[in-house]
Amino acid sequence: MPDISAATVKELRERTGAGMLDCKKALEECAGDTEKAIDYLRKKGLAAAAKKAGRTAKEGLVYSYIHMNRVGVLIEVNCETDFVARTPDFQQVVKEIALQIAATSPQVLARDDVPAAEVAREREVREAQAKASGKPDGVVAKIVEGQLEKWFREICLLEQPWIREDKKSIGDLLKETIAKVGENCVIRRFARFELGEGAAPRDAANSDGDAAKGA
Repeated sequence: MPDISAATVKELRERTGAGMLDCKKALEECAGDTEKAIDYLRKKGLAAAAKKAGRTAKEGLVYSYIHMNRVGVLIEVNCETDFVARTPDFQQVVKEIALQIAATSPQVLARDDVPAAEVAREREVREAQAKASGKPDGVVAKIVEGQLEKWFREICLLEQPWIREDKKSIGDLLKETIAKVGENCVIRRFARFELGEGAAPRDAANSDGDAAKGA
């Protein structure tokens, strides 16, 4: 794999408007050739999708999915027009994202939504674990960063590998949808419910009741 510099990635991003990770992947696929990488992004529709990403999206769908009466998902995905919201392509993607949420239980939409204190706590725990193994500080830092990246991919919906095609993330799926329908598309919010989740243990509930009677 060629060594892709940050400057090359930045140049490609400025020329295409595509995301940084998409630009890096394009350069890796094209052996560092910027012109070929531009063609790669155009063929994927990612350059055009990036330019649409800043446009206002207020139409779309609120969709619900229930799995075996045990897991429920409610999701809002927005697009720019009601016309696109009614298209099979858009509706199918909304359903796929709901299935993803039901299967993988993401905690947040994107890594920017993870509280800084939670990231710091996760980093601290992983650093302590890595240092306890006796590895040098330089190695510890790399291990921790790798583990944090894996953690983000687990808890952030947009970074999760798509359950139907794990080489593609949900963020990639959304970008492809933008390119296909010709409008900005945004996952606005979602909620996942699982039967019995968060319920107090029966013994604890009974103990509280007995204590109240005794009082």
